[in-house]
Order: sequence, then structure tokens, then C-alpha cells
Amino acid sequence: MSRTTFILIGISYYILSIIVIIVVLNIINKKESKKYSDEIKNLERDKNLIISASILSELNKVEPLVNNMETKEIFTEWQRRFNLIKEEEIPKISDQLLEIEELFNERKYRELKKKIAEAELDICYVKTKSNFLLEEIRGITLSEERNRDTITKLKANYREILTKYNNNKNDFEIVASPMELQFENVDKLFGAFEVAMEKNAYQEVGKIVRAIDDTIGNLKIVIEEAPSIILMGKKLIPNKIEAILKAKEKMEKENYNLEFLNLDYNIEEANKKISDIFQRLNVLNLEDSIFELKTILDYFESIENDFDKERMAKKLFEDYARSILIKVTKLNKVNNELYKKIDDIKYSYDLTDEDVSVIKEIQDELQQIHQKYDEIIELHRSKKSYFMKLGKEMENLNVSLSKTEEKLEQALRTIGSLKEDELRAREQLDEIKEILIKAKNNIRDFKLPIVPENYYIELSEANEAINEIIKELEHAPISIKTLNTRVDTARDLVLKVYNTSKEILKTAKMAETAIMYGNRYRIYDEVNVGLTKAEVAFNKGFFRNSLEYAINAINIVEPGIHKRLMEDYQ
Repeated sequence: MSRTTFILIGISYYILSIIVIIVVLNIINKKESKKYSDEIKNLERDKNLIISASILSELNKVEPLVNNMETKEIFTEWQRRFNLIKEEEIPKISDQLLEIEELFNERKYRELKKKIAEAELDICYVKTKSNFLLEEIRGITLSEERNRDTITKLKANYREILTKYNNNKNDFEIVASPMELQFENVDKLFGAFEVAMEKNAYQEVGKIVRAIDDTIGNLKIVIEEAPSIILMGKKLIPNKIEAILKAKEKMEKENYNLEFLNLDYNIEEANKKISDIFQRLNVLNLEDSIFELKTILDYFESIENDFDKERMAKKLFEDYARSILIKVTKLNKVNNELYKKIDDIKYSYDLTDEDVSVIKEIQDELQQIHQKYDEIIELHRSKKSYFMKLGKEMENLNVSLSKTEEKLEQALRTIGSLKEDELRAREQLDEIKEILIKAKNNIRDFKLPIVPENYYIELSEANEAINEIIKELEHAPISIKTLNTRVDTARDLVLKVYNTSKEILKTAKMAETAIMYGNRYRIYDEVNVGLTKAEVAFNKGFFRNSLEYAINAINIVEPGIHKRLMEDYQ
């Protein structure tokens, strides 16, 4: 291919690239142009929607209703605000849109973007002002319908309240006068509402409607809560106080100290609070009254619970007073007896002062418990405390006494175990001797050519350990710790001798059996040599070596016998 051809191809690619770039840029420009065109159309639409027909329509509805200076001033102000939006702010936005159109046509997109944002903000601001104005105007144009609807509902509620009051007058006897006065006020307010509506005094109407709503709402609360307030304040709480005072008088005659409840003061304060609630009830102020009366009622119910707790505490106190005294006396007697014998116990079992110090600790604890018990009883006799507190103190004292009792029982078990350890050591000594005799009999019963030396060493050690037990038992005082160590050591050594004797006999029997079994194969030289070695080892007391020689020899002519005989051995 010639150089000219390459140049032509390069020029073609270059021209094609230029064309592609131009096409792409045109597409981008068209998209961007369409986007800004749509935004301008939306701004135009939003501007046109600011001044809606609704505002003019609502203003026309208001004009016939203007019949006093106050309404006229409001109407004039609305017209001024409407004209400001229509004649100043809308034209200003129109100018902005014209400027935006020019920038769009000139394709000055950078400046256009900023102007569009400013126009959107201004349109939003003016539109908000327009909507707010419309809502204010509708507050008048729709007020009659809205107020009539509200008054109709309030009248229905009022009739319900009035009916309930007339059907249950006895429940409202205390507040009859202020309630009937409020009924008259409501009737007057309903009349004032009609007058204000005829005069188109809509601001006054709103105030009257709110006053009627508040008054009926308060009356509804009174109708719902007053009977409960009267019932609690006049019957339930006074009856509860009377019952509590009777119970208090009876319990004080039975030697109960109830001063900790501070009843007289609390009853006086409760009566003051009830009086205050009824004073507020006379002006139909029921705020927190139900809550306060329930709190008072709950308090007096809790007092009855305190009375029951005090009665139960008295029984608990009396039970503990008897049981603790009996238990302290019993434990003192046991501990004193133990304390008298402590020197003998220390000598008999070689105990130190520290080993028996718990006896003195128990004695001190019992003295402290007895002293505390006397203090609690004195408080009871002097009537300076109440049973819930006394019962709790007795309960705590009983817990302390139980711990001391447990400590004493542990001390008795420990001392008792010393004697038991001595008796157990003597019994175990007999058992150890029997095991050693069995071990000796095992060796004696099987006529061994020679007994291995390790058996005699272990036997000597076991005999020496047994003698140490006997010495310790004959020694005075006996050291239980040392005695237990001697018993453990002797038992381990004797068991070792016993196991060794069994192992010797077992191996010797197996070796003898293997030799006898292999005699049938002595015609083979290798077997004969092996069995001869086994016999020599057997006669020297090397029974394990003898067994291995015999098994290996037999295995030459009877493969697998080694495994079977070893399994039998195991």
C-alpha cells in the first residue's frame, strides 16, 4: 500500500472523528436545551397559578359580609395584599422570566442556571404569601359553616351533660349551685353566638365558640369525676379513717407501739387536703383531685397492711423470743461441757491451742447473742420500738445463732472424727495384716524354686510400715494426722506386696505351662535350646525371661502360639 493511500485513510479517519464529535455535541446541546426549556415552562406555569380564581372568588364572598369597621379594616388589608402580589410581585417575576428567555435563546446556560434558581425561589415565596392570604380569607368565608357545625356538636354534648346531671342530681348535690350557674353561662354564650353571627362579627364569634367549648369541656369533666370525688372524699376515706382509728385503739390496748406510723399527723393532713379539694370543687376546679384522693385512699389502705404486718411481726417476734432463748441455753450447755474437756482432748490427740480455738470463739459468740437478745427483749418491754423492727432484729439474731450452731456442730464432728479416725486406724491395721498374710500364702502355696529378691524387699518395707502404725497407736498422745499418714503408707506398701506376689505367681505358672507344652517339640534342636534356656531362667527365679524363652521357642514350629499365650498371660 502506497504512502498516498495511508495519508488518505488518515484524513478520512480525522474527518470522521470531527463529524462524530459534532454530532455528539449537538445531541448534548439539544438535551440541555430541552431541559432548560422544560424548566422555563414550569416556571411560567407556577407563576400563572399564584393568582388563582379562588382568591378573587373568596374576596367577593367577603365583601357582602362587611358591616362594621373591624371587618372593613380586615377586608381592606386583604385587598391591599392581593393587589401587591398582583401588581408588583407578579410583574417582577414576569420580567425575570423574560430575562431567562433571552438568556436561553442566546444559549448562555451558565447565567441561565443561576437566574432559574432565583426565579424558583421568588415564585415559591410569592406563592406562599398567596396561599396564606387565601387561608385567611377562607377563615371568614367558611367561618359560618364551620362555627355552625362546631356549635351543633357542642349543643349535642351540652344536652348529654344536662341530661346526666338532671338524672343524677343527688350525686352532684354538693356542686349543684356552681354547676347550675355554669349551665346559665353556657345558655348565655349560645345566645351571644347567635347575635354575633347576625352581626357578622366573626372574630367575636371565634372567641365565643372557644369559650363555649372550654366551659362544656370543664362541665364534662365535672360530670364524669365529681361523683367519684364526692364518694371518696365524703364516704370512702372518712370510713377508712374511722376503721383505722378503731383498729389503732384496739392494738394499742394489746401493747402494740404504733407511733412509728405517725397516724394522727397524717390523718390531720389528709383531712386538710380533702377540705382543700372540696373548696376547689365548689368553683368546679377538679385538677388532680381524683389523683390526690386516690393517693390518700391508697395511703390508708397501706396503713391497714402495716397493721397486718405488725400483727404478723408480733407472732414472729414471740416465736423467735422463745426458740432463740431455748437454743442459746442448749448450745451454751453443750459448749461449756466441751470447753471443760478441751484439755483432755488436746492431750489425747496432740492438738494445739489453734486447733481448739473455735471452742472459745463459739463461747464468745453465744455470749454476744445472749446479750443482744436481752437488749431486744428490753426494747420490747419498754415499748420503745415496734414489732416489725423487733421481729426483724430477732430474725437476724436467729440467723447469727444458726451460724454459731453450725460452727459448734462442725467442732463436735471434728472432735468426734478424731476418735473415729483412731478406731478406723485399728480396723484398717487388721485389714492390712490380712492382705499381707494372703500375699505370703500365695508365695508359700506355689512351690517356687526361688522367690525374687524384690518380693522380700517390698515385704520388709510393708512389715516396717505396719510396725509404725502399732507404735503410733500405743503412743500417748496420739497424733491423728501422723496416724492417718502411717495407715495410708502401710496400706499402699502391703497392696504393692500383694500385687507383686500375684504377678510372680501368674508369670511362674505361665512359664511352667509353656515349658510343659513345648516339651513335645524338643526333637527340634532350636526348640530344645530355647526350652533349656527357659528352664534355667525358671530355676533362677527369672520367671518373665523364662516365659519369653519358652514362647519364642514354641513359636518356631507353631507360628501364632506366641500371640495366643501372651493373650492368656494378659
